[in-house]
Amino acid sequence: MSHTLEQLNTASTEAALAMLDGLYEHSPWIAKAALEQRPFASLAALKHTMTLVLEEAGVDAKLELIRSHPELAGKAMQTNTLTAESTTEQRQAGLTDCTQDELLHIQQLNQQYLDKFDFPFVVAVRGPRGTGIGKAQVIATVERRLLNHPDFERDECVRHIHRIAEIRLNDLFGVTPTQGHLVWDWQEGLAQFSDPGYAERGELTVTYLTLAHQQVAASLAATMRDSGFDNVTIDAVGNVVGIYNSDQPDAKTLLTGSHYDTVRNGGKYDGRLGIFVPIACVRALHAQGKRLPFNFEVVGFAEEEGQRYKATFLGSGALIGQFDKTWLDQVDVDGIAMRDAMAHAGLNVDDIDDIQRDTSRYLGFVEVHIEQGPVLNEMNLPLGVVTSINGSVRYLGRITGTACHAGTTPMNRRRDAAAAMAEFGVYLESRAAQDGDSVATIGMQEIPNGCINVVPGQFNFSLDIRAPNDIQRDALHDDIVKALETVCARRGVHMQLDLTVRASAAPSAPDWQTRWEAAVQSTGLPVFCMPSGAGHDAMKLHEAMPQAMLFVRGENSGISHNPLESTTSDDMQLCVDAFTHLLNQLAQ
Repeated sequence: MSHTLEQLNTASTEAALAMLDGLYEHSPWIAKAALEQRPFASLAALKHTMTLVLEEAGVDAKLELIRSHPELAGKAMQTNTLTAESTTEQRQAGLTDCTQDELLHIQQLNQQYLDKFDFPFVVAVRGPRGTGIGKAQVIATVERRLLNHPDFERDECVRHIHRIAEIRLNDLFGVTPTQGHLVWDWQEGLAQFSDPGYAERGELTVTYLTLAHQQVAASLAATMRDSGFDNVTIDAVGNVVGIYNSDQPDAKTLLTGSHYDTVRNGGKYDGRLGIFVPIACVRALHAQGKRLPFNFEVVGFAEEEGQRYKATFLGSGALIGQFDKTWLDQVDVDGIAMRDAMAHAGLNVDDIDDIQRDTSRYLGFVEVHIEQGPVLNEMNLPLGVVTSINGSVRYLGRITGTACHAGTTPMNRRRDAAAAMAEFGVYLESRAAQDGDSVATIGMQEIPNGCINVVPGQFNFSLDIRAPNDIQRDALHDDIVKALETVCARRGVHMQLDLTVRASAAPSAPDWQTRWEAAVQSTGLPVFCMPSGAGHDAMKLHEAMPQAMLFVRGENSGISHNPLESTTSDDMQLCVDAFTHLLNQLAQ
């Protein structure tokens, strides 16, 4: 029999603790301490409270909790001494049905892991959807995490323990994140389409107007139609546009969406999460026979990443009249012009101007997106409200010194380009850290014709500077450039910086940010506000209408642009709930 939140909130401490029995392996003290914070507004609030209890308990308590967990396919499983919960979970992952070779390999990995970290390997074997990840993925995860730093791995085990407790709590209270599962399944299904050369290796790559890209567009359009959108089209640049009509005459429109193209060998959630979450909202509205006092337009933007052609934000830019016609003559690595690719995909370039929106007819633009970073993951928070999309400046740079013999040139006679770069890099890291929310990166580094016995005479590099507002960005930029000039002058080397990008910050519209904050609060979670270090389609729409974003926590340290990019159906359910709240509040 399932429990209810009301029962938990009103029961005696002893009875409430019995309801939460088995959440944390041999550690009922976590639930007991959390219960002191009753009443809980939601199960999400209870889950978060338990993460805070453990965090406040300190490192020793975390280690004790980790060490209370059994090894995967270990002695406890073989001797039938696992807890009932662990037995079920290991069975779902296929660990109770290993071959002798598999069992031996897992045991060897367990020992390697224990020898390195002094605690057992812990993974939520029921995975992001709660249905199990399979023993092959378990093995791959152990092998990958063996490379982690001990402090990081300790906290990663704790995050997985919280995920285990989340799934167990759902079971105890009969909760199924139905819409979260739906969004998860949609994204998994869409990942079947991938460009040639990547699909064969099981990698996800969808670049602008390839066959896979067109298949994704067709699939998105079909999902929109099946979900109850009134009008679904693919426009002149390949954007997939679905409109759920208002029940009010002459109503304005709320715009949302994100991109469906990917980087090469990317993840399944970047961009696509922001398409499927609002589709799930429309599906629920349609099932209820409910209309909004505004039109709701969801757009799957055809291109954001700039992987095939150098034309980032092509899809969202076209909606605000910023499609650059010179892009049509760009050619890809195979010599195919964008103009020809569009014609082959059945798009008419003469219609591009017609898709520009009359922004006076729009209420604004909102976007949900996987965070693409570690912040929410480390804070054990499912959702975060974006305050601003960082402004950025990018350069390609060169330091030129003198290439000379590494053995015969005294240290005080050298004009070493790499040493100058190293000194500058240390300053760069220190200066960006002073702001707290600024970042600066030397991403590409090259010593042309580098040789083991030659003092580097040239160092080529990229420089990326980002901050939540333009004033902060410009101050950081000026200090960094001045420091590079100073280092090079003192070392007798020359420097050159060629500007490649200067993008203004896109602060969230205050009223729309407030709406997202209220939406997060409605789930029972604390409101956490944060800047976005990455660029998004909202950054482009910001130039024409008010915008604000909501982030969803990513798993695996929030990694993105990577096959390990992931989130859970529970977190996506909370995102759908928050988006639904935003729509309902706006309707009122």
